[in-house]
Amino acid sequence: MGGNVIKVIELVGESDLSWEDAVQVAVKEASKTIRGITGVEVVNWTGKVDPQGDLVGYRANVQVAFEVEN
Repeated sequence: MGGNVIKVIELVGESDLSWEDAVQVAVKEASKTIRGITGVEVVNWTGKVDPQGDLVGYRANVQVAFEVEN
């Protein structure tokens, strides 16, 4: 019997541009050391606010899925 095993890890990406960019940062960085990424799920969006009340940073908690190699 054959089958694939998928592993899921949780990461936090950060960006000064947007939440979407924070997701991309997390996936790009993970792909430097993890082969075979097959998907990503956003678990949480958070932001950093400066003392004047402006949104100045974006964070995305993501789960990255990849196939376990034999």
